[in-house]
Amino acid sequence: MSIEQWWPRLSPETRGWLIQHNGEPLPAEVVDEISDVGGEPSSEAWWVGEQRPDGLHLSDDAVDWVEAVANGEEPGPPNTA
Repeated sequence: MSIEQWWPRLSPETRGWLIQHNGEPLPAEVVDEISDVGGEPSSEAWWVGEQRPDGLHLSDDAVDWVEAVANGEEPGPPNTA
């Protein structure tokens, strides 16, 4: 499931955390909530970035998507080209 589908299903607190900490590794509880509402993150999903020792990161396109939401914009489709 893509970010634009699971985003509205997240709790307001989790959406707020993602906006305030955009670009940071995702804590386990955030990954768990995303998994609960949108299914397990797949390495093939455009919004999934790298899995590093400090945790899962959003892709650059997903960071841009969250930033657009934070700025009150309606993000367009991901730039997956």
